[in-house]
Amino acid sequence: MKVVAIYRSNSEHGTQIEDFLRDFNRQTGKEIETLNPDEREGESFCRAYDIVEYPSMIALSDDGRLQHFWKGMPLPTISELSYYA
Repeated sequence: MKVVAIYRSNSEHGTQIEDFLRDFNRQTGKEIETLNPDEREGESFCRAYDIVEYPSMIALSDDGRLQHFWKGMPLPTISELSYYA
């Protein structure tokens, strides 16, 4: 499984998301993939999973099936995400 964070780094929540991702990595040793919805890859990913609110976190199985979806603020806890990462 994997977790993907979709957010705009230059948004009002950008710094908060990046701090969360750093803390997640420090506490779990795992990385969360990030996508910008304004870039080509991020745009197609958002279209495929019908993501229209940012920031969003999405947990996917190895074959790409949606496992869990968190949208907007507040962010999920590190322990919630670590199960899927």
